[in-house]
Amino acid sequence: MDLSIIGSGYVGLVTGACFADVGHNVICVDNDARKIEALQAGKIPIYEPGLEEVIHRNVSAHRLRFSGSIQEAVDNSQIVFIAVPTPQQASGDVDLSFIEKVAREIAGVLTDYRVIVDKSTVPVKTGEKVAESIKRYNRHGAKFDVVSNPEFLREGCAIGDLMHPDRIVIGAQSERAIDLMKKVYEPFMAPILVTDINSAELIKHAANSFLALKISYINAVSAICEASGADVEKVADGIGMDRRIGRNFLNAGIGYGGSCFPKDIAAFITISEQLGVPFNLLKEVQRINGLQKERFLKTIRETLWVLREKKVAIWGLTFKPDTDDIRSSVAIDLVADMLREGAHVTAYDPKGMEKAREVKAIAEVKFASSAMEAVEGAEALVIATEWSDFANVDLAIVKAKMTTPIIFDGRNLFDPETMRQLGFRYHSIGRATVAPR
Repeated sequence: MDLSIIGSGYVGLVTGACFADVGHNVICVDNDARKIEALQAGKIPIYEPGLEEVIHRNVSAHRLRFSGSIQEAVDNSQIVFIAVPTPQQASGDVDLSFIEKVAREIAGVLTDYRVIVDKSTVPVKTGEKVAESIKRYNRHGAKFDVVSNPEFLREGCAIGDLMHPDRIVIGAQSERAIDLMKKVYEPFMAPILVTDINSAELIKHAANSFLALKISYINAVSAICEASGADVEKVADGIGMDRRIGRNFLNAGIGYGGSCFPKDIAAFITISEQLGVPFNLLKEVQRINGLQKERFLKTIRETLWVLREKKVAIWGLTFKPDTDDIRSSVAIDLVADMLREGAHVTAYDPKGMEKAREVKAIAEVKFASSAMEAVEGAEALVIATEWSDFANVDLAIVKAKMTTPIIFDGRNLFDPETMRQLGFRYHSIGRATVAPR
């Protein structure tokens, strides 16, 4: 099929590349001329495992191309996907101006039937607004259908998520549109759930909010574990063995971040209030998430006594491993907090340092070229992102390089007893602190 993706950011680029990889002809569009020029030159603007290879393979096969023209996309596609940003506003609501602008531009060049698909994460009833906008500016009177088709991609494993999805959600009112959407996803051989548009839009927000709730739940449990001497890892294993609950998203840590969970939860809270049914449970999820970072910082302060002039190494700046995304990263927040208290911070991240250098709040941080360089002379090491590179380091060398072997593990990468035997003072989340024998 001939498809186009308007918006070549994280969702649009991954979606377009994977659609091409199963045989569709895809045009990825963006209004950033420099991004399109870079993509046409073979330069990929984001890091996602496997994405570069998929893009290059399909560009070479002439199934994937890049353009700055919405008219070219609409003229040459049966289905037009909208995958533009929906940033969070100060009120917690979602800025839909990018989607509205694209809807108007599509309407202006629409001359024949097309399916217009909301791929961006949007509040419920957005599909209705998109349809209204296209109808209002549709000067040629062309027929069209609007569909909601939310994405469920996890950064760091997005290729696998898209190529082997748990489910495909199609929110539509027209059988014609549903049939075309089913053809798009036929190569993926995944369960397809067909709903009305409003239900499809709610599914995405409800899913992300529930996953964030699980994270905040186990983080709240981790505080009880620390106070009682229990081990949150064992508690999570016991909970997760219940098939009704499952083990995924029950890893205690310093809180969730990224471009999805914080924004989607804030948006869902705002949506619920606008509908007159406040979702107060999600407000508590937000509160627990913020509190988790503060509890971790309190442990660092109490152990080091005074942060001013202390040399602290940070491993990890991205909000999760296997991405270069630092948006709403708890790691960045931690660095900023410690810098404000006068610590000398040296940070290392396998993929996130280029973007981190642009963050004004951590302008005073020193960036190391390796994890080992970061800990040279450090009085404490803070593990903020659970990269596998960090889990596989030689801890004996780490200890030898540090001035004082103190580790604050915000992601529970290591076994406490092993750290005790190696001679570290080791603080983790929801587990007892250990010190050298």
